[in-house]
Amino acid sequence: MIQSVWPYLAVMLLAAGFWPAIERRFGWKVFEILPPIVLTYLTVTGLSVAGLWTSSEEIHAAQNMLVARLVPALLFLLMINCDLRAILALGPRVLGVFVCTSISLFIAFVLTFLIFRHWMPGNGWMPLASLSGSWVGGTANMIAVKQAIGMSDTALATTLLTDALCYSMWVVVLFAVARLAPAFNRWTRAVSSADLTVTETAPRAPATPDSVLLWLGLALLVAAFSAVFGATLPVGSMVSATTWTILLATGAGLVVAHTRLARLPGAQAVSSAMLISVVAVLASQSSFAGIAAAPLYLLAGVTVIALHAVLLCLAARVFHFDLYLCGISSLAHIGGVAATPVLAATYSRSLVPVGILLALLGYILGTGFGLVVATVLSALAS
Repeated sequence: MIQSVWPYLAVMLLAAGFWPAIERRFGWKVFEILPPIVLTYLTVTGLSVAGLWTSSEEIHAAQNMLVARLVPALLFLLMINCDLRAILALGPRVLGVFVCTSISLFIAFVLTFLIFRHWMPGNGWMPLASLSGSWVGGTANMIAVKQAIGMSDTALATTLLTDALCYSMWVVVLFAVARLAPAFNRWTRAVSSADLTVTETAPRAPATPDSVLLWLGLALLVAAFSAVFGATLPVGSMVSATTWTILLATGAGLVVAHTRLARLPGAQAVSSAMLISVVAVLASQSSFAGIAAAPLYLLAGVTVIALHAVLLCLAARVFHFDLYLCGISSLAHIGGVAATPVLAATYSRSLVPVGILLALLGYILGTGFGLVVATVLSALAS
């Protein structure tokens, strides 16, 4: 059992590189259904649940540090080859898919409560209401809704477990369905959002050892400075230091993208390696401890996601949304700022700013959404 940081980091890097290496070497058909990034997520999640490493203070601190530093660095690198003008051209479609995603989640929460309310206690609607705040914004919105409706700490633990487990399953699904985009877009009669953007502004060139080191060092430096400056900026109930850090790193990448530095090769290679490494670290935090304590709410969470997926697909059919925007918008609601750009990058790197925009918008609206859901569910319960 691993209890220290360096063996843990070694396992993360090995897991991040294993499946991409297998795909490159053998090209098995299974990778058409489960791409390497999904298999990496599943592999690391399985190792975490099996207890290969302990949740020691040292490893937990390393996980938090890696996510806090690598995500802004990754976003900086992903911005290098993005065409901001093409992204802005997607504005109306992006707003439309966001609204449809929010409406589908609202309907899903109401229908789920109506299905399960007879098996829930008197205040059984409260965990669903607080969960709805998280599944539009984030954990901070969940806590805000919990405080506003007077939900107990015990119920909060159930909500956190439901959030973590259902989110983990949904992330795997959203990664895996990327290969279905052409068929889905034909069904919805939509043009892929990736086709409407210019994904590369800098010429493609092979990475060199020096360029890899330069981009890696620059990305980590930008992440560090973004964290320092982000901590000095004003924060509020909806804007944290982490939010500022992500915005500053993203902005720095967009600025550099329009300079001669963007012509330096290697940014894509470094970002690809960092992307799957971040996925491995995020998966390593998975835990299924206590799953037997909240089976009803776990089932309810799965039901919410299933109903949301069906309703969003129907909206995509009516309004001609493509799979990439639907997936990014869904995870922007349910996953938040950290996970959404990672998914967006696996779909199309040019859509990373869209993922950030939608996740931040959800974070702003999450508490209000949760309180509206709480009002409706409490009225139905009475």
